[in-house]
Amino acid sequence: MNLLKLMNKKSVLILLMALPFLGLAQQKQTKVLRVLLAAEIDPRTNRLMELALNQATEDSVDYVVIEMDTYGGALTDADEIRTRVLDFERPVYVYINKDAASAGALISIACDSIYMAKAASIGAATVVTSDGAAAPDKYQSYMRSIMRSTAEANGRDPRIAEAMVDETLEFDSITQAGKVLTFSTSEAIKNGYCEAQVSSIDEIMERSRVTDYELIDFKLDATDKIIALFLNPFISGILILIIIGGIYFELQTPGVGFPIVAAIIAATLYFVPYYLNGLAENWEIIMFFIGVLLIAAEIFVIPGFGVAGVAGIIFTLGALILVMVNNDNLDFSFVELDSLLIASVTAIIGIMGSIVLMFFGGARLSQSKVFNRVALGTSMDRSAGYTSSFMKEPMVGKTGEAHTILRPSGKVLIDGDVFDAFTRGNYIDKGARIVVISDEGTSLKVKEVE
Repeated sequence: MNLLKLMNKKSVLILLMALPFLGLAQQKQTKVLRVLLAAEIDPRTNRLMELALNQATEDSVDYVVIEMDTYGGALTDADEIRTRVLDFERPVYVYINKDAASAGALISIACDSIYMAKAASIGAATVVTSDGAAAPDKYQSYMRSIMRSTAEANGRDPRIAEAMVDETLEFDSITQAGKVLTFSTSEAIKNGYCEAQVSSIDEIMERSRVTDYELIDFKLDATDKIIALFLNPFISGILILIIIGGIYFELQTPGVGFPIVAAIIAATLYFVPYYLNGLAENWEIIMFFIGVLLIAAEIFVIPGFGVAGVAGIIFTLGALILVMVNNDNLDFSFVELDSLLIASVTAIIGIMGSIVLMFFGGARLSQSKVFNRVALGTSMDRSAGYTSSFMKEPMVGKTGEAHTILRPSGKVLIDGDVFDAFTRGNYIDKGARIVVISDEGTSLKVKEVE
């Protein structure tokens, strides 16, 4: 009897010890991450998918479901998304709730399972240029290749994937020559390009025999939301205004400090978001700084305004525009005309705003209390004994002769010494008598003795 009681106590104790672990087992849910891909495929959606899949890995998500509605976009970005999806270790499903055209079709075929809503479509993956015309064959050939290999990787008929690109292909009763292939939901199911018609993610998980799951919607964190904010053309225009205005005021008043600091901060906020989103390339950023250096050289080193100044303006303005468009080393074949127009208008408005700021804000800035606190306001007048002459003795009034022709600069001979000299624009022959009228600076100003 005592032995039986002892055994019962041990059983109860073991049960009590096991309860927490049983509770944990019951509480563990399947995690499903939903990613909304309902925009043009470009560097922004490329980075969105990269961040989403990284989060899925960090959070040990069991399934990723891409809810898709897109007409396509940039081939390069779609290819990078396709590669990430194929390499992802956990199942990735796509739920096409309306359209998966072009680049969207490529990404869908890369997923482990394809589900489509009623009246959805997938296909039409011919590569087109910004004006809607078919791209050259080298692009079509590449697209056919990756569509075919992606379909093979997931056990789908590669001929169908290729027919979504090539309108010349015709086989069975699926395609017709002269038309690229696009499947409706029922056609996709019939030909193995869709598992089932569904109306929600619940139905998708039910078909996967997952009843108890936690649905997590992927959302950008605060940092990425701020980055997205600075990609707004309006904000970009303001940053361009600050960049150009800051550089101008610093060049006009060297050593003040805060204009160039403002320009550097604005340039950082301008270039970094585009760089992180894959739009700004290293060469475009270098091009911008070369443009600034050329402008500075034109102002401080090279007299007048010539090739360096014009090139600097072209480089600076060009770089500010190029970082906003997804060009491939100046290849604009796949850049939407609207995107290029918006980028150009944004940059031009920003620069025009900075010009207005220069003319109307420059005078007020120089008279403000803030400017007077940081700028040296003391003047060194001749009446106070200051001079900028580099001569060892006063030269004004001394006479000599033109050692070379002065047109208007050259050399003069005074008391046996040769000096650099220039006139007020007059032409003086060699050997003519001259008189010094100013000795400020490193050269003498002279005129011909009449």
